[in-house]
Amino acid sequence: MNSQFLRLCLAVSFFIVGQSLFAQSIAYKTLLNGLYDKEFPVLMPSEIQNLSDFQILDTREKEEFDVSHLKGAINVGYDHFSISQLNKLDPKKPVLVYCTVGARSQDIGKKLAEKGFQVYNLYGGIFQWVNDGKEVYDQSGKTNRVHTYNLAWSVWLEKGEKVY
Repeated sequence: MNSQFLRLCLAVSFFIVGQSLFAQSIAYKTLLNGLYDKEFPVLMPSEIQNLSDFQILDTREKEEFDVSHLKGAINVGYDHFSISQLNKLDPKKPVLVYCTVGARSQDIGKKLAEKGFQVYNLYGGIFQWVNDGKEVYDQSGKTNRVHTYNLAWSVWLEKGEKVY
């Protein structure tokens, strides 16, 4: 609970500081820098040429996943995540984890890495993916809707329709 409160306070603080797109970009990078473990591997959206090279795990909750997700992603959630959900994963194929901005996915990714998986966290999560012009999907196909977790976090999504 403490870390969630701290993350929310950081998001609100950065929102107040950064009103221009440039300032927001710097604030967003600073926020991510504070959330990420420097030792855990991340991939920028621009570094991913083909999503099919990965087993893609969406670590957000089902209601977030249902709004939109990366093509081919499997929703594993966060609050009720269990390593036993992943029995069908190929231990030889890399795993790409993501969430809204990358904090929850890093936590899940570390659990997978402990089990021997080669895991990468998507830098900036689904926000950075969409902000970089990459496509997201819902059950009907392509969509421009993105679940932003809540109003405070929605300031970091620069493109797409915000849903919270």
